[in-house]
Amino acid sequence: MLEVAAVAKLRHQPVKRMIGRFIVADPAICHGQPTFRGTRILVADVLEQVAAGSAWETIVEDWRGNVSSHAISEAVRLASQAFRDHSDQYAAPEYVLERAQA
Repeated sequence: MLEVAAVAKLRHQPVKRMIGRFIVADPAICHGQPTFRGTRILVADVLEQVAAGSAWETIVEDWRGNVSSHAISEAVRLASQAFRDHSDQYAAPEYVLERAQA
């Protein structure tokens, strides 16, 4: 009976997801937010650095080599894919252009 309870408990525990070769989401690490495999470095933090214009070599140095340029490339590629897949959900009302009255 104890074995059945243990299996049932395991079934309800969140599971680590491999999002890519370098990116994982583990509920036990950083509340399940995507991180680079084997680290607690948030993918979002690195993408912010990329968005700010930091050179990838600088980002690698900033994280002491714990994030490789290949990992950064994967993060950018996945973010780009997510944007393509979900861009219809984003709108900044202050930038929505209306047609001019004819």
